[in-house]
Amino acid sequence: MLKTTLLKATEAGAKVLQEYFNGTFTISHKSTVNDLVTEADKKAEAAIIDVIRGDYPDHFILSEEAGSLETASTIKWIIDPIDGTVNFAHGIPLCCVSIGVEQDGEMILGAVYNPIMNELFFAQKGFGATLNDKKISVSSKPHLANACLVTGFAYKYENSNTNPLATLQSFVQQGLPVRRLGSAAIDLCWVACGRFDGFWEHHLNPWDSAAGYLIVQEAGGKVTDFKGNAYSPYQPHILATNGHIHQGMLEAINNIQ
Repeated sequence: MLKTTLLKATEAGAKVLQEYFNGTFTISHKSTVNDLVTEADKKAEAAIIDVIRGDYPDHFILSEEAGSLETASTIKWIIDPIDGTVNFAHGIPLCCVSIGVEQDGEMILGAVYNPIMNELFFAQKGFGATLNDKKISVSSKPHLANACLVTGFAYKYENSNTNPLATLQSFVQQGLPVRRLGSAAIDLCWVACGRFDGFWEHHLNPWDSAAGYLIVQEAGGKVTDFKGNAYSPYQPHILATNGHIHQGMLEAINNIQ
């Protein structure tokens, strides 16, 4: 039942994304001039929450725009109605709906849907990960020297001692190809299906990674914080890889800080 509701809610959000993509909509700003929220974000979020509330009116919801809608339930829905809002606002088709379901503090379901590219990633804990219902797995590339990486950057780094540009420079100076797509959820899913070998980012919110990190793990990958500890979406740092290059990336990241 949870899976059915998850997929139904994901589809509801994606329908709004499709309706507004490359159309006309209002745009406002949050923390910085480039930290955007659109009319579509809010409508997609409302559509997603309506589906969840219709099936599970007592469940806890944490969503990017609505914030924390707390209840006593041990099940929490973690929602990003449009991950990659800047891409969406500029008509760039790298944007998606991302929803994770957590039970008793453990992520058990995740869905990331980019309807513009018709790619639906899904994972259930212990049952593997899929792309459009076909099983996926991380790459088998054994060495960091041959890896293709992806990263992202926050809109501001006030009161932060992290140096994301220095970390990027370290990998680029090793001659590694590094991409920046503008959607952490898609970055994670593309690691899960082997398009990228590793992804790191210094500052994420829970809704950015809740679904995607489970998808990577269920595809056979490894996800930790920057110290190599088990990942939690409630702390900001993430490293997700095919497993083989994980230690090498950890060393490179920590040699900068």
